[in-house]
Amino acid sequence: MTHTRLRKFNTKDTYPEQNLDNDLAQAVIARGATVFLRGQCPQDLDTAQNITSADPIEQTHKVMQNIRQLITEAGGEMAHLCKVVVYITDVRNREAVYRTMGEYIKGIHPVSTGLCVTALARPEWLVEIDATFVIPD
Repeated sequence: MTHTRLRKFNTKDTYPEQNLDNDLAQAVIARGATVFLRGQCPQDLDTAQNITSADPIEQTHKVMQNIRQLITEAGGEMAHLCKVVVYITDVRNREAVYRTMGEYIKGIHPVSTGLCVTALARPEWLVEIDATFVIPD
């Protein structure tokens, strides 16, 4: 069984004043093995070394690459993504972060929550994303 995604939408319609293009849904119905990922930050999974860039786009690419790598290691794929929670430290980076994340979730339509927070665990981090996947039975 594939996941059922209710009320699919794209952020370019929901937020026309912003330069966004994310495929999201209001709800996802899924059955299978649930995989909860720890909030992913812009660092190497093997060494825990931060990437050297302070650019929100480059940081988001690394975060999403980590998410993709972890779900692959768990035996799933990006199409099994059900929910993301996006934490950013500066609302001015929102469009850049969401545009970049959108490249990885195109056509998937997960549910999404976005938060602007005072800080993340390391001051150089601009974005952290946690993700929930369900690998179908």
